Amino acid sequence: MSDDEADPELLALLRQHLQGKLNLNDEDDPQTRVLEDAEYVYDNSIDVAIDMRSCKNAAETIYAKMQEKGYSPSTWSSHELHPKTQDESTVAFIFLMDLLNFSFWSEKSDAERFAIFYKDRRWTGYWSLVAAIQRALDEGIPITDSHFWQDEEECTLEVLRHVFRSCTDEEMPLLGERLACIREAGNVLYQKYQCSSVNLIKAAKGSAARLVNLLADDFPCFRDEHRFETRRKPIRILKRAQIFVADVWAAFEGKGYGEFRDIDKITMFADYRVPQILSTMGCIGYSPPLDAIVRDKREIQSGSNRELQLRASSIWCVELIRREIKKNHPDAKVNAILIDFFLYDTIKEIEAAGKESIPHHRTRSIWY
Repeated sequence: MSDDEADPELLALLRQHLQGKLNLNDEDDPQTRVLEDAEYVYDNSIDVAIDMRSCKNAAETIYAKMQEKGYSPSTWSSHELHPKTQDESTVAFIFLMDLLNFSFWSEKSDAERFAIFYKDRRWTGYWSLVAAIQRALDEGIPITDSHFWQDEEECTLEVLRHVFRSCTDEEMPLLGERLACIREAGNVLYQKYQCSSVNLIKAAKGSAARLVNLLADDFPCFRDEHRFETRRKPIRILKRAQIFVADVWAAFEGKGYGEFRDIDKITMFADYRVPQILSTMGCIGYSPPLDAIVRDKREIQSGSNRELQLRASSIWCVELIRREIKKNHPDAKVNAILIDFFLYDTIKEIEAAGKESIPHHRTRSIWY
């Protein structure tokens, strides 16, 4: 073939890409498409912009703080409530945790909002979920067992109300939807993975991207993808699918069940807290109409164009920060997962200190 002739294999690949027929679970190099889709949404965004100078400054600040605090996969297990053992029970715990890892925000005051009292402390937000699971296990409730999830007489809405009982008058948000997620996941694990989330991990054959795709393909409640404007293919965000992989990787410190050869394909986890800290740092900015909506704490519909711009632009922004860190510090052991963990912990510290300069956006859904 001469230099002037088109490569037929390259043409076939390009044709597949244009027709949206690329196999995401290619045996040798599976892709999640999350980063590609995030960039597409950002490129077509009119309500969210990224400030490159602020991203460069943030990259240096984030890297320095992560070095100072010694951020690594082992940081995950250092949190008081996270499981400490590296065994199948921890995989099951993380699977349930990320199955239900969504929508903890409340419009009530700190004293009135949904909270879990456990180990002489009051836990809110994400930590209320982790505390409730630990408390249920302490009480002998097999809440992490997928056989229990399938039992419609044992695992009922009333049982979940007991498991997630609050020390305030506010009930955990979307409790009915959480039961539906548990039931669905129990059935899928039974039908395809011999009732074992460990078998799900084994099916991924050491690929983080393949595991994300298995979750999105087999479990509708993990299929966090949405239509954007006139684009034919849905935008894949896959927050909870990706964070499951990341949590397993961190809990096992990249070994055993947490060993993934392509872990760096996982992006930041698009929720409502990381956009908030990125906005606080000046890395992302909002159009006047969106800024007013966020500051007025008006709800943004799940799957709407503005909501997708917020989430996708945050993914792309963290990727740009990661690239800047790697450019300036080529030997840095940093990926989007660790940056996300750091940013989430930072905004929670700011919240606890009562120093939030902008609220997080309000979207009520099972996706985050």
